[in-house]
Amino acid sequence: MRLLLVVVVSWGLAGCSGALIDRRSDLELTWDKGVVVWPGERGGRPSVDRVDSRAFSKWRTVQERGATWPVVVYMHGCTGIGQYGFFRRLADAGFVVIAPDSLARRYRPLQCDPETQTGGYNLFVYDFRQAEISYAVQRLLAMSWVASANMFLIGTSEGGVATALYRGDEFRARVVTQWTCVGRSVVRGIDGPPESPVLAIVGSSDPWYDASRAPGQGGNCGLFMADRPGSQSLLLSIPEAHDVLSHPASVDAIVYFLNRHRRH
Repeated sequence: MRLLLVVVVSWGLAGCSGALIDRRSDLELTWDKGVVVWPGERGGRPSVDRVDSRAFSKWRTVQERGATWPVVVYMHGCTGIGQYGFFRRLADAGFVVIAPDSLARRYRPLQCDPETQTGGYNLFVYDFRQAEISYAVQRLLAMSWVASANMFLIGTSEGGVATALYRGDEFRARVVTQWTCVGRSVVRGIDGPPESPVLAIVGSSDPWYDASRAPGQGGNCGLFMADRPGSQSLLLSIPEAHDVLSHPASVDAIVYFLNRHRRH
């Protein structure tokens, strides 16, 4: 009887542990644990939720019965999702913002060191980010409320690298912030389709690209825009600052750029 009890208990624990295992892939987790921000109703404040939340599921169901919405896919920097004020500004302008969470992966080392303001570690992380964009596109194109002709890609720092190097043609235009487009051979230039306009914004004195920290990585993305009609590279005069999205001039330029290239 004692032996039978042990076996029954063991089976029970095995069943519980199986139920607790999250069988979603890392790519699914970056989407499900990502952030979604959508425009407020009747001029109200934008709503912020996780993609796998009930609130987003309910909103998505309602929207699938009606109009389509332009979408911004936002790729965060190496330390994770931030910039909620920026997301709300985009939502106020009529865009739904989806920000996949790369750090939701079970194995996700940092590619940078915020303390020393240096990056370029674990270069395979850049492949992670490319896959995250592709997966987000796959999920979005399966949703009837998404205006597929009005999808935009925005990336910051490490996410800016991913945005510049993504080769897909699903995005109407893209915005690269806090990167110079200059780096090692595997992370250099702009690989998006030439007909897809690019807006690039970086601080003129960004400490992450100082010659003492990142030799040969100064400059700006304008070096790679000669054959890209409608593209523009902006240098902001913000001494010793990396974050350009906290500056109203940058955000205004991005909103103007998106609206300019948005198909109405």
